[in-house]
Amino acid sequence: MKRVYIFFADGFEEIEAITPVDILRRAGVDVTTVSITNSLKVTGSHNIEITTDTTINGVRDTKADMLILPGGLPGAENLNSSRVLKEMIQNYSDEGRLIGAICAAPMVLGEMGLLASRKVTCYPGFEKYLNGAEVSTNAVETSSNIITGKGVGAAMRFSLELVTQLVDKKTADELAEKMVV
Repeated sequence: MKRVYIFFADGFEEIEAITPVDILRRAGVDVTTVSITNSLKVTGSHNIEITTDTTINGVRDTKADMLILPGGLPGAENLNSSRVLKEMIQNYSDEGRLIGAICAAPMVLGEMGLLASRKVTCYPGFEKYLNGAEVSTNAVETSSNIITGKGVGAAMRFSLELVTQLVDKKTADELAEKMVV
């Protein structure tokens, strides 16, 4: 079974975080929600409190098939300030493992220099953080092991692309049909 870690920071965009959790679990993926702090409780940008499965220290020395970064403000900025998360992202990138980021969260990857010469998308206005990337206006972009999404309106398409990359296109298409996407 494929395993995914989705990272939650205070100020996360709820739809961009919960949609991938739901869709990936429907696809049979083992999804672990991870707080980047020492508290399991994380509050979204619209004051919805989530209790995560674990904290970043609980997964820092383990491996998953993919890391996912939801956007939202100040959530993406809080993700960007986590040294431990950035170490994990760098290791996953070096190993060619899958990394997904949506909305403002691609800024984390861009500021780390991981998007140079890749076709990526992000929330309008955050292009300046994508350092060397070929910026797309598409809702979702996949470039090698990096999957990016534009924002809340792209959360479903982003999540289905995550399924395509982790499981297969057939499963993603079947889910889309069942959910009337």
